Amino acid sequence: MVKKFFLEKRPHNEMSYEEYMDNFRKTVEMIKNSLQEIEDPNLNYLLMNFQRSQRIEKNYVVNEELCSAIKKIAEPQLWMVLTEYWCGDSAQTLPYINKIAKCSSLIELKILERDKNLDIMDLYLTNSSRSIPKLVAFDFEGNELFQWGPRPGEAQDLINQAKKLGKSKEEFMKELHLWYGRNRGKALEEELKNILNNLY
Repeated sequence: MVKKFFLEKRPHNEMSYEEYMDNFRKTVEMIKNSLQEIEDPNLNYLLMNFQRSQRIEKNYVVNEELCSAIKKIAEPQLWMVLTEYWCGDSAQTLPYINKIAKCSSLIELKILERDKNLDIMDLYLTNSSRSIPKLVAFDFEGNELFQWGPRPGEAQDLINQAKKLGKSKEEFMKELHLWYGRNRGKALEEELKNILNNLY
């Protein structure tokens, strides 16, 4: 059944990736231009996340095999991503998703701020948690095609293992971002390629 929010065209009217990043840039500039010292750790996360996203945008080229799988798409799709600027996993994955989506002119990528769309977020929980980023793909009529998120399985395994060992959040988040830096989107590529190959 097509969900009510899709019929209301809420994702359709939300931000493109470019608009999202432009707003992110303005937020970062506002923080940097503030006369106050940055003591809020959340503000530091924002600054780091913006830098991470920019680095990926600058350097990433989509794997040819994945791009070929994307080009098999024959009908228009809408890819909806629920996220927030402060989300470290999003900073490390959303720029990849954007470039991957650009392999096909039939894919329209739309970004929704989670906290302004909690009713939609609550339809896509991960283990009862509002974990982001969450990618949900729809066909033109609003039929759900697939979901992905909030992070690659290998990254989730790393966190699960760190928690079992009793590591602090600060410790395992540092390990997570080191993993993202070394992996360079390969796990995300492989997961999306498998999803698309199963679809087509």
